[in-house]
Formats: sequence, structure tokens, C-alpha cells
Amino acid sequence: MRKLYVIGIGAGDPDQVTVQAVKAMRRTDVFFVIGKGAEKQELVDVRATILAEHAEQPHRVVEVLDPPRDRTVPGTGADAAYRGVVQDWHEARAELLEAAFAETEGVGAILVWGDPALYDSTLRVVERVLDRGRVGFDYEVIPGITSVQALAAAHRMVLHEIGEPVHITTGRRLREEGLAAGQSTLVMLDGDCSFTQVPGDDIYIWWGAYLGMPDEAIIEGPLRVVESRITRRRAALREAKGWIMDIYLLRPGL
Repeated sequence: MRKLYVIGIGAGDPDQVTVQAVKAMRRTDVFFVIGKGAEKQELVDVRATILAEHAEQPHRVVEVLDPPRDRTVPGTGADAAYRGVVQDWHEARAELLEAAFAETEGVGAILVWGDPALYDSTLRVVERVLDRGRVGFDYEVIPGITSVQALAAAHRMVLHEIGEPVHITTGRRLREEGLAAGQSTLVMLDGDCSFTQVPGDDIYIWWGAYLGMPDEAIIEGPLRVVESRITRRRAALREAKGWIMDIYLLRPGL
């Protein structure tokens, strides 16, 4: 493989794919898809729909099954044990992709949910492959629409107050550190409805799940008023589909 495109494909809506991404797809011979198993086959199907619409040239699709990751180790990026688990997972991914790259001629591409620069491991894994020194190639990153932007668009709101920052974090860190003082806080990768553990009666929440997909769900309102509605809705959606991807913004003082 002489070149690899790492292409952000948006949060789920095929119409979110940029013109730059379409041009890169049409220069690609082999697409690598990291599969999440039968439970999340819909994520692979969305990628297939995008390719059917935009990749007009002859091409192959190679599905690489995502290796298992130990999710029993708690902590944050600052904890050595947690970092070790994630790094082991990245190394296992690198081994699988290295083998797939070695068998590929021409131009390859990886389709990444959202944007490769935000809470995604693909670029780190690609660098690991190159560092191993067994295959060599150039690579280019194509940015994509993130769930952050999709959430703001779905709720028709601005992520931050005038002249103020927005803090982006994870559910784990929200539980450990709480809201950033006086700031809008955007929370990703939260499997435990951590917003229910945030104290205060003056917090507003904008929540969304499956953003950009046909069964997109959004709820907003004062946190203490709508939190139980969100947890029930989230549980029902996850039970129905077997998986869920959601994101939310918290803002104090409303």
C-alpha cells in the first residue's frame, strides 16, 4: 500500500460526508472497516451505504474485527493501569491493521466516525503501525463532522456562551472532577449517565443519541427535570438496538 486516507465520515448521516472526503474515497482501492461484531453491524452498514453512494470506482472492503479491550480497569488517562490497558488495545489493533495493509496494493482508506482528531484512536494506531517498521506508506487525514457539531445543530444552539470556552470531557472524568467551573461542559463516551451525579438545580442539558441516523433522539431541559426521562429513553434505545452512542452538553446558571 503506497498511501492511506483516514477519512472522517460524520456522525451517521451520509449527507454529512464532505466533498473532500468523497474525492478521497474515489481515489481509494481498498477500504478498511474496523468491525464491532454482530451487535453493532449497523455501524458497518452505514459505512457500506456511504461507499455505495460515493465510491463509484471498483474497490474492495476489508473488515478487520476490533480486538477485545479490558474495560474492567477504572481510571483516567492519568492512571498508569488504565493507560496500559488502552495502549495494549491500540497495539492489538496495530497488529491487525499491519497485516491487512501488508496485503494491499495501491491506495487504502479507513472510514472514521466523526473526525479522527476527537476521541478516536485511529491516528495513534496508524502511527504505531508505521513505528513497527514492517510496512511503509504515506497517509492523509480528511476531517469530518463530529457528534459535537451534530448535537449543536440538532438542538439549534451554540456550544458556548459569548466569549466563553467550552470544556470537552468524558463521562468518567465528569464523575471524578465534576463540571468545569462556570463553563459549558460537553460530555462524550459516557456509558453510565454521569449527568445524574452532577449536583445543582441550575443546570441545563442538551442530550442526543444516534445523531444523524434515522432513529436520532434528542431531549433538552433543566437537568433535574429531564434527567430521569433521558435515562429511561437511553435505556429503551439501548435495549432495542443493542448499542448506543450519545453525547450531551451541560451548562450551569440556567
